[in-house]
Amino acid sequence: MAIEKILLAVGPGDADRVEALAETLTDIAVPTDAEVVLAHVFTEEEYESTLDNLGVEAGGDVSADEVSRRHATIRQLSSALDEAEIDYTVRGEIGNHGQRIVDLAESEDADLVIVGGRKRSPTGKAVFGSTAQEVMLSAPCPVTFVRGE
Repeated sequence: MAIEKILLAVGPGDADRVEALAETLTDIAVPTDAEVVLAHVFTEEEYESTLDNLGVEAGGDVSADEVSRRHATIRQLSSALDEAEIDYTVRGEIGNHGQRIVDLAESEDADLVIVGGRKRSPTGKAVFGSTAQEVMLSAPCPVTFVRGE
């Protein structure tokens, strides 16, 4: 299977994994010359909070894509990809993290999804859920998991 499009999805808590995510993405995207989509998925509350932090009124004319482009995690990833001379697009989505990532993988026809996460015990996963686990079980393509410290 050729890797022609890679979706790297980030959300809250991925700021401490930017270097590892960028390195993993670069290691795969450069040799495959894959098209890259950077995506930030917000819950409704996270989106409203981010709009407030950016000084944008809720309900304004700022798209989720634009809010994503302004988000620190995406800006850091964008800098790393610019440095590696990798072309990319940025997407923003609002909704359930796991489901929106899976939906994006389907709509973008991704060949690979890269997600970050942290080590959790089986009990922690059962009680609190895991976005990465939901994506790994539901994505229409292979998923690479980048574990944080």
